[in-house]
Amino acid sequence: MLIREATAGDWPAIWPFFHRIVAAGETFTFPVDLDEEQGRDWWLLPAPSRTVVAVDEAGTVLGTAKMNRNHQGNGSHIASASYMVDPAHGGRGVGRALCEYTVDWARTAGFRAMQFNAVVASNEHAVRLYRSLGFEVLGTLPEGFLHPTEGYVGLHIMHKAL
Repeated sequence: MLIREATAGDWPAIWPFFHRIVAAGETFTFPVDLDEEQGRDWWLLPAPSRTVVAVDEAGTVLGTAKMNRNHQGNGSHIASASYMVDPAHGGRGVGRALCEYTVDWARTAGFRAMQFNAVVASNEHAVRLYRSLGFEVLGTLPEGFLHPTEGYVGLHIMHKAL
């Protein structure tokens, strides 16, 4: 697996799984009716932020991550990131590789910490992955997310010192 900078040419491969994940409304606080142009603008970030893709030997996009400053001004030393793995390629370590990549990016770029603002508590796979990489739950907003089948669930704020 190779992780490389995403280009506009990668968007047609990202959009189908991005759309499925967002429309499902289970893991992101994005509007579930986000259209393709809006999705592209929300995901393919301009510098100094970055968006990357994980690809296999054939060049197939397996997943993607975006990374950016979490705050501005006097809080600009904190990074953040978001991840999407094509469900057709789940369970192969793509999410872990993308998360490790973004942590390395943040550390190399001089950020002091990484913070995830809204990790859906019922997304146990992601919470377990982030904890295994040293992230801690700092707090949980009770009933901060309306899950389409589980009802109101918490939103974790997760943090890792770099």
